[in-house]
Amino acid sequence: MILSEEIKKSLLAAVWFMFLTFPIMVIRVNTVQNIVEWRWKNMLLVGIAGFFGSFLGRSFFRQKEKGEKKADPNTISVAALVQKITGNQRLSRLALAVIAGFVISFPFAFSLYQINIMISALIYVMLGLGLNIVVGLAGLLDLGYVAFYAVGAYAYALLNHHFGIGFWTALPIGAVIGAFFGILLGYPVLRLRGDYLAIVTMGFGEIIRLILENWNAFSRGPSGIAHIPRPALFGWEMSLEMSTKYIYFLMIGMVLFTIFVVNRLQHSRIGRAWIALREDEIACQAMGIDKAKTKLTAFALGATWAGMGGVIFAAKTTFINPASFTIWESVIILCIVVLGGMGSIVGVVSGALVLILLPEYLRAFSEYRMLVFGVILVVMMIFRPGGIIPDVRRTYQFRKEEH
Repeated sequence: MILSEEIKKSLLAAVWFMFLTFPIMVIRVNTVQNIVEWRWKNMLLVGIAGFFGSFLGRSFFRQKEKGEKKADPNTISVAALVQKITGNQRLSRLALAVIAGFVISFPFAFSLYQINIMISALIYVMLGLGLNIVVGLAGLLDLGYVAFYAVGAYAYALLNHHFGIGFWTALPIGAVIGAFFGILLGYPVLRLRGDYLAIVTMGFGEIIRLILENWNAFSRGPSGIAHIPRPALFGWEMSLEMSTKYIYFLMIGMVLFTIFVVNRLQHSRIGRAWIALREDEIACQAMGIDKAKTKLTAFALGATWAGMGGVIFAAKTTFINPASFTIWESVIILCIVVLGGMGSIVGVVSGALVLILLPEYLRAFSEYRMLVFGVILVVMMIFRPGGIIPDVRRTYQFRKEEH
Protein backbone atom coordinates (compact mmCIF):
# COMPACT_ATOMS: atom_id res chain seq x y z
CA MET A 1 0.00 0.00 0.00
CA ILE A 2 2.78 2.41 0.93
CA LEU A 3 4.73 1.45 -2.20
CA SER A 4 1.78 2.16 -4.49
CA GLU A 5 1.23 5.55 -2.82
CA GLU A 6 4.89 6.43 -3.29
CA ILE A 7 4.75 5.41 -6.96
CA LYS A 8 1.65 7.56 -7.52
CA LYS A 9 3.25 10.58 -5.85
CA SER A 10 6.48 10.07 -7.82
CA LEU A 11 4.52 9.84 -11.08
CA LEU A 12 2.69 13.05 -10.21
CA ALA A 13 6.00 14.77 -9.42
CA ALA A 14 7.46 13.54 -12.74
CA VAL A 15 4.48 14.86 -14.72
CA TRP A 16 4.67 18.21 -12.92
CA PHE A 17 8.41 18.44 -13.56
CA MET A 18 7.86 17.62 -17.25
CA PHE A 19 5.26 20.39 -17.43
CA LEU A 20 7.60 22.94 -15.82
CA THR A 21 10.59 22.11 -18.04
CA PHE A 22 8.55 21.70 -21.25
CA PRO A 23 9.38 25.15 -22.77
CA ILE A 24 13.10 24.70 -22.08
CA MET A 25 13.74 21.03 -22.74
CA VAL A 26 11.28 20.31 -25.57
CA ILE A 27 10.78 23.46 -27.63
CA ARG A 28 13.69 24.93 -29.57
CA VAL A 29 13.29 27.66 -32.19
CA ASN A 30 15.68 27.40 -35.13
CA THR A 31 16.12 31.03 -36.19
CA VAL A 32 18.20 30.09 -39.23
CA GLN A 33 15.55 27.91 -40.92
CA ASN A 34 12.59 29.60 -39.13
CA ILE A 35 11.22 26.34 -37.78
CA VAL A 36 10.29 24.99 -34.34
CA GLU A 37 12.01 21.77 -33.27
CA TRP A 38 10.12 19.43 -30.92
CA ARG A 39 12.51 17.35 -28.82
CA TRP A 40 10.15 14.78 -27.28
CA LYS A 41 13.08 12.55 -26.33
CA ASN A 42 14.21 15.17 -23.80
CA MET A 43 10.74 15.22 -22.27
CA LEU A 44 10.87 11.45 -21.78
CA LEU A 45 14.30 11.67 -20.14
CA VAL A 46 13.09 14.44 -17.81
CA GLY A 47 10.06 12.35 -16.83
CA ILE A 48 12.19 9.27 -16.06
CA ALA A 49 14.73 11.31 -14.08
CA GLY A 50 11.96 13.11 -12.19
CA PHE A 51 10.21 9.86 -11.29
CA PHE A 52 13.30 8.06 -9.99
CA GLY A 53 14.59 11.20 -8.23
CA SER A 54 11.26 11.70 -6.44
CA PHE A 55 10.93 8.01 -5.59
CA LEU A 56 14.45 7.71 -4.16
CA GLY A 57 14.09 10.97 -2.23
CA ARG A 58 10.80 9.89 -0.66
CA SER A 59 12.25 6.50 0.23
CA PHE A 60 15.23 8.14 1.88
CA PHE A 61 13.13 10.47 4.01
CA ARG A 62 10.69 7.71 4.95
CA GLN A 63 13.52 5.52 6.20
CA LYS A 64 15.07 8.47 7.99
CA GLU A 65 11.83 9.30 9.82
CA LYS A 66 11.25 5.72 10.89
CA GLY A 67 14.85 5.28 11.96
CA GLU A 68 15.22 2.19 9.80
CA LYS A 69 18.30 3.46 8.03
CA LYS A 70 21.36 2.90 10.19
CA ALA A 71 24.57 4.77 9.62
CA ASP A 72 27.42 2.80 8.16
CA PRO A 73 30.41 2.93 10.54
CA ASN A 74 32.74 3.04 7.55
CA THR A 75 31.17 6.23 6.15
CA ILE A 76 32.11 9.70 7.34
CA SER A 77 30.56 13.11 6.69
CA VAL A 78 32.42 16.03 5.15
CA ALA A 79 32.39 17.99 8.42
CA ALA A 80 33.67 14.98 10.39
CA LEU A 81 36.37 14.39 7.78
CA VAL A 82 37.56 18.00 8.05
CA GLN A 83 37.52 17.76 11.86
CA LYS A 84 39.47 14.49 11.73
CA ILE A 85 42.09 15.95 9.43
CA THR A 86 42.51 19.14 11.46
CA GLY A 87 42.62 17.13 14.70
CA ASN A 88 45.41 14.87 13.50
CA GLN A 89 48.66 16.81 13.26
CA ARG A 90 50.24 14.54 10.64
CA LEU A 91 47.14 14.50 8.43
CA SER A 92 46.78 18.26 8.86
CA ARG A 93 50.34 18.89 7.67
CA LEU A 94 49.92 16.52 4.74
CA ALA A 95 46.64 18.17 3.68
CA LEU A 96 48.17 21.65 3.98
CA ALA A 97 51.19 20.57 1.91
CA VAL A 98 48.97 19.16 -0.85
CA ILE A 99 46.77 22.27 -0.90
CA ALA A 100 49.78 24.61 -0.87
CA GLY A 101 51.40 22.70 -3.73
CA PHE A 102 48.24 22.87 -5.82
CA VAL A 103 47.71 26.58 -5.08
CA ILE A 104 51.28 27.52 -5.99
CA SER A 105 51.40 25.44 -9.17
CA PHE A 106 47.90 26.36 -10.39
CA PRO A 107 48.76 29.51 -12.43
CA PHE A 108 51.68 27.71 -14.11
CA ALA A 109 49.76 24.54 -14.96
CA PHE A 110 46.48 26.02 -16.24
CA SER A 111 45.42 28.48 -18.91
CA LEU A 112 44.81 32.20 -18.48
CA TYR A 113 41.05 31.57 -18.65
CA GLN A 114 41.22 29.12 -15.73
CA ILE A 115 43.31 31.57 -13.70
CA ASN A 116 40.73 34.33 -14.23
CA ILE A 117 37.93 32.01 -13.10
CA MET A 118 39.90 31.13 -9.97
CA ILE A 119 40.56 34.82 -9.23
CA SER A 120 36.81 35.49 -9.43
CA ALA A 121 36.17 32.55 -7.09
CA LEU A 122 38.75 33.89 -4.60
CA ILE A 123 37.12 37.35 -4.68
CA TYR A 124 33.81 35.70 -3.80
CA VAL A 125 35.55 33.75 -1.03
CA MET A 126 36.60 37.06 0.52
CA LEU A 127 33.12 38.54 0.03
CA GLY A 128 31.51 35.44 1.52
CA LEU A 129 33.74 35.59 4.58
CA GLY A 130 32.84 39.27 5.01
CA LEU A 131 29.11 38.60 4.77
CA ASN A 132 29.58 35.61 7.09
CA ILE A 133 30.38 38.11 9.86
CA VAL A 134 27.03 39.85 9.36
CA VAL A 135 24.77 36.89 8.55
CA GLY A 136 26.57 33.81 9.87
CA LEU A 137 27.87 35.19 13.17
CA ALA A 138 25.66 38.18 14.05
CA GLY A 139 22.50 36.75 12.46
CA LEU A 140 21.64 39.98 10.57
CA LEU A 141 20.07 39.23 7.18
CA ASP A 142 21.79 41.66 4.79
CA LEU A 143 20.58 41.69 1.16
CA GLY A 144 22.35 44.94 0.28
CA TYR A 145 25.90 43.67 0.69
CA VAL A 146 26.66 44.37 -2.98
CA ALA A 147 26.42 48.11 -2.21
CA PHE A 148 29.69 48.00 -0.22
CA TYR A 149 31.25 45.97 -3.04
CA ALA A 150 30.25 48.71 -5.50
CA VAL A 151 31.48 51.48 -3.19
CA GLY A 152 34.96 49.89 -3.03
CA ALA A 153 35.15 49.42 -6.80
CA TYR A 154 34.04 52.98 -7.59
CA ALA A 155 36.28 54.40 -4.86
CA TYR A 156 39.37 53.01 -6.61
CA ALA A 157 38.15 53.93 -10.11
CA LEU A 158 37.24 57.52 -9.24
CA LEU A 159 40.27 58.17 -7.03
CA ASN A 160 42.56 56.91 -9.77
CA HIS A 161 40.74 58.84 -12.49
CA HIS A 162 40.69 62.21 -10.67
CA PHE A 163 43.75 62.04 -8.40
CA GLY A 164 45.95 59.32 -9.91
CA ILE A 165 45.87 57.21 -6.72
CA GLY A 166 47.30 53.72 -7.24
CA PHE A 167 45.97 50.34 -6.24
CA TRP A 168 47.92 49.86 -3.01
CA THR A 169 46.85 53.27 -1.70
CA ALA A 170 43.24 52.74 -2.77
CA LEU A 171 42.99 49.31 -1.09
CA PRO A 172 42.95 50.60 2.53
CA ILE A 173 40.92 53.63 1.44
CA GLY A 174 38.30 51.29 -0.05
CA ALA A 175 38.23 49.35 3.22
CA VAL A 176 37.67 52.54 5.26
CA ILE A 177 34.97 53.83 2.90
CA GLY A 178 33.27 50.42 3.00
CA ALA A 179 33.30 50.46 6.81
CA PHE A 180 31.86 53.99 6.80
CA PHE A 181 28.98 52.95 4.55
CA GLY A 182 28.46 49.87 6.73
CA ILE A 183 27.93 52.12 9.75
CA LEU A 184 25.77 54.42 7.61
CA LEU A 185 23.50 51.47 6.81
CA GLY A 186 23.69 49.87 10.25
CA TYR A 187 22.65 52.88 12.31
CA PRO A 188 19.10 53.35 10.91
CA VAL A 189 18.30 49.62 11.10
CA LEU A 190 19.37 48.95 14.69
CA ARG A 191 15.81 48.17 15.77
CA LEU A 192 14.95 46.02 12.76
CA ARG A 193 15.33 42.27 12.44
CA GLY A 194 14.35 39.41 10.16
CA ASP A 195 12.41 40.19 6.99
CA TYR A 196 12.18 43.91 7.73
CA LEU A 197 15.95 44.16 8.00
CA ALA A 198 16.35 42.24 4.72
CA ILE A 199 13.95 44.59 2.89
CA VAL A 200 15.69 47.74 4.16
CA THR A 201 19.19 46.48 3.31
CA MET A 202 17.99 45.39 -0.13
CA GLY A 203 16.59 48.88 -0.68
CA PHE A 204 19.92 50.39 0.39
CA GLY A 205 21.76 48.28 -2.19
CA GLU A 206 19.36 49.36 -4.93
CA ILE A 207 19.70 53.04 -3.91
CA ILE A 208 23.48 52.88 -4.31
CA ARG A 209 23.15 51.17 -7.71
CA LEU A 210 20.60 53.70 -8.98
CA ILE A 211 22.76 56.61 -7.81
CA LEU A 212 25.74 55.19 -9.69
CA GLU A 213 23.59 54.57 -12.77
CA ASN A 214 21.93 58.00 -12.93
CA TRP A 215 24.52 60.42 -11.56
CA ASN A 216 26.44 60.78 -14.81
CA ALA A 217 28.60 63.69 -13.67
CA PHE A 218 29.92 61.62 -10.77
CA SER A 219 30.07 57.99 -11.94
CA ARG A 220 29.64 58.30 -15.75
CA GLY A 221 26.33 56.48 -15.43
CA PRO A 222 25.68 53.29 -17.41
CA SER A 223 28.80 53.87 -19.52
CA GLY A 224 30.96 53.04 -16.53
CA ILE A 225 34.64 53.77 -15.98
CA ALA A 226 37.29 52.14 -18.18
CA HIS A 227 41.10 51.92 -18.23
CA ILE A 228 41.42 51.23 -14.50
CA PRO A 229 45.06 50.31 -13.78
CA ARG A 230 45.95 46.83 -12.63
CA PRO A 231 48.03 46.37 -9.45
CA ALA A 232 51.65 47.38 -9.93
CA LEU A 233 54.76 45.69 -8.55
CA PHE A 234 57.33 48.36 -7.65
CA GLY A 235 56.53 50.23 -10.88
CA TRP A 236 57.38 47.20 -13.05
CA GLU A 237 55.38 47.02 -16.27
CA MET A 238 53.86 43.55 -16.66
CA SER A 239 52.19 41.77 -19.53
CA LEU A 240 48.57 40.63 -19.29
CA GLU A 241 49.59 37.07 -18.36
CA MET A 242 52.07 38.18 -15.71
CA SER A 243 49.59 40.68 -14.30
CA THR A 244 46.89 38.00 -14.05
CA LYS A 245 49.23 35.65 -12.20
CA TYR A 246 50.24 38.52 -9.92
CA ILE A 247 46.57 39.25 -9.08
CA TYR A 248 46.06 35.51 -8.45
CA PHE A 249 48.82 35.38 -5.82
CA LEU A 250 47.60 38.70 -4.43
CA MET A 251 44.16 37.15 -3.95
CA ILE A 252 45.67 34.09 -2.26
CA GLY A 253 47.34 36.43 0.23
CA MET A 254 44.13 38.42 0.75
CA VAL A 255 42.08 35.27 1.34
CA LEU A 256 44.59 33.95 3.88
CA PHE A 257 44.62 37.34 5.61
CA THR A 258 40.80 37.39 5.65
CA ILE A 259 40.61 33.85 7.08
CA PHE A 260 43.11 34.75 9.82
CA VAL A 261 41.28 37.96 10.84
CA VAL A 262 37.77 36.44 10.70
CA ASN A 263 38.92 33.42 12.72
CA ARG A 264 40.44 35.67 15.37
CA LEU A 265 37.30 37.81 15.46
CA GLN A 266 35.05 34.76 15.70
CA HIS A 267 36.77 33.51 18.84
CA SER A 268 37.25 36.92 20.45
CA ARG A 269 34.95 38.73 22.87
CA ILE A 270 33.17 40.57 20.03
CA GLY A 271 32.75 37.26 18.18
CA ARG A 272 31.04 35.67 21.17
CA ALA A 273 28.84 38.78 21.42
CA TRP A 274 27.83 38.34 17.74
CA ILE A 275 26.93 34.70 18.34
CA ALA A 276 24.92 35.63 21.44
CA LEU A 277 23.12 38.30 19.41
CA ARG A 278 22.32 35.73 16.72
CA GLU A 279 20.95 33.16 19.16
CA ASP A 280 18.77 35.43 21.32
CA GLU A 281 18.80 39.21 21.01
CA ILE A 282 16.79 39.83 24.19
CA ALA A 283 18.93 37.51 26.34
CA CYS A 284 22.04 39.06 24.80
CA GLN A 285 20.91 42.54 25.88
CA ALA A 286 19.91 41.25 29.31
CA MET A 287 23.46 39.95 29.82
CA GLY A 288 24.81 43.48 29.48
CA ILE A 289 26.02 43.36 25.87
CA ASP A 290 25.65 46.65 24.01
CA LYS A 291 23.33 45.58 21.19
CA ALA A 292 23.77 48.75 19.09
CA LYS A 293 27.56 48.65 19.27
CA THR A 294 27.65 44.93 18.45
CA LYS A 295 25.45 45.35 15.37
CA LEU A 296 27.36 48.38 14.09
CA THR A 297 30.65 46.53 14.52
CA ALA A 298 29.31 43.59 12.49
CA PHE A 299 28.06 45.85 9.68
CA ALA A 300 31.29 47.87 9.61
CA LEU A 301 33.68 44.89 9.60
CA GLY A 302 31.60 42.97 7.05
CA ALA A 303 31.52 46.00 4.74
CA THR A 304 35.29 46.45 5.14
CA TRP A 305 36.00 43.23 3.27
CA ALA A 306 33.42 44.08 0.61
CA GLY A 307 35.15 47.42 0.04
CA MET A 308 38.53 45.74 -0.44
CA GLY A 309 36.93 43.11 -2.68
CA GLY A 310 35.49 45.90 -4.83
CA VAL A 311 38.91 47.53 -5.22
CA ILE A 312 40.42 44.21 -6.36
CA PHE A 313 37.49 43.55 -8.71
CA ALA A 314 37.96 46.96 -10.38
CA ALA A 315 41.70 46.31 -10.75
CA LYS A 316 41.07 42.85 -12.22
CA THR A 317 38.46 43.82 -14.82
CA THR A 318 39.89 47.34 -15.55
CA PHE A 319 36.28 48.37 -16.25
CA ILE A 320 33.23 48.76 -14.01
CA ASN A 321 29.65 49.91 -14.46
CA PRO A 322 26.49 49.66 -12.32
CA ALA A 323 25.37 46.49 -14.14
CA SER A 324 28.08 44.57 -12.26
CA PHE A 325 26.48 45.34 -8.87
CA THR A 326 22.87 44.20 -9.08
CA ILE A 327 20.78 42.56 -6.36
CA TRP A 328 21.70 39.16 -7.78
CA GLU A 329 25.29 39.64 -6.62
CA SER A 330 24.03 39.98 -3.05
CA VAL A 331 21.92 36.85 -3.52
CA ILE A 332 24.91 34.88 -4.82
CA ILE A 333 27.08 35.95 -1.89
CA LEU A 334 24.29 35.08 0.56
CA CYS A 335 23.91 31.67 -1.14
CA ILE A 336 27.64 31.11 -0.64
CA VAL A 337 27.27 31.64 3.11
CA VAL A 338 24.12 29.51 3.43
CA LEU A 339 25.29 26.70 1.14
CA GLY A 340 28.76 26.50 2.67
CA GLY A 341 27.56 26.65 6.28
CA MET A 342 26.62 29.75 8.26
CA GLY A 343 29.36 30.71 10.68
CA SER A 344 31.83 28.19 9.24
CA ILE A 345 34.97 29.61 7.63
CA VAL A 346 35.89 26.37 5.84
CA GLY A 347 32.26 26.01 4.78
CA VAL A 348 32.11 29.51 3.26
CA VAL A 349 35.35 28.88 1.34
CA SER A 350 34.03 25.60 -0.05
CA GLY A 351 30.63 27.18 -0.81
CA ALA A 352 32.25 29.99 -2.81
CA LEU A 353 34.38 27.57 -4.82
CA VAL A 354 31.35 25.37 -5.59
CA LEU A 355 28.97 28.21 -6.50
CA ILE A 356 31.42 30.12 -8.68
CA LEU A 357 33.41 27.33 -10.29
CA LEU A 358 30.61 24.82 -10.89
CA PRO A 359 28.58 26.93 -13.38
CA GLU A 360 31.76 27.60 -15.36
CA TYR A 361 32.71 23.94 -15.59
CA LEU A 362 29.13 23.00 -16.47
CA ARG A 363 29.40 24.98 -19.71
CA ALA A 364 29.85 21.64 -21.47
CA PHE A 365 26.13 21.10 -20.87
CA SER A 366 25.46 24.30 -22.84
CA GLU A 367 21.80 25.34 -22.41
CA TYR A 368 21.16 22.85 -19.59
CA ARG A 369 23.96 23.96 -17.27
CA MET A 370 21.84 26.32 -15.14
CA LEU A 371 19.15 23.64 -14.84
CA VAL A 372 21.74 21.11 -13.67
CA PHE A 373 23.19 23.72 -11.32
CA GLY A 374 19.75 24.43 -9.83
CA VAL A 375 19.06 20.73 -9.30
CA ILE A 376 22.39 20.35 -7.50
CA LEU A 377 21.54 23.27 -5.18
CA VAL A 378 18.07 21.84 -4.40
CA VAL A 379 19.51 18.39 -3.65
CA MET A 380 22.18 20.01 -1.48
CA MET A 381 19.64 21.95 0.57
CA ILE A 382 17.48 18.84 1.03
CA PHE A 383 20.18 16.43 2.15
CA ARG A 384 22.54 18.89 3.92
CA PRO A 385 20.43 21.84 5.17
CA GLY A 386 23.21 22.90 7.52
CA GLY A 387 25.59 23.51 4.61
CA ILE A 388 28.53 21.66 3.10
CA ILE A 389 30.66 22.05 6.24
CA PRO A 390 28.47 23.37 9.09
CA ASP A 391 29.97 25.28 11.96
CA VAL A 392 30.94 23.21 15.00
CA ARG A 393 30.03 25.12 18.12
CA ARG A 394 32.70 25.28 20.78
CA THR A 395 31.80 24.22 24.29
CA TYR A 396 33.47 25.75 27.34
CA GLN A 397 33.83 23.79 30.55
CA PHE A 398 34.94 25.02 33.96
CA ARG A 399 37.06 22.50 35.78
CA LYS A 400 37.80 22.79 39.44
CA GLU A 401 41.53 22.68 40.17
CA GLU A 402 42.55 19.80 42.38
CA HIS A 403 44.85 20.73 45.28
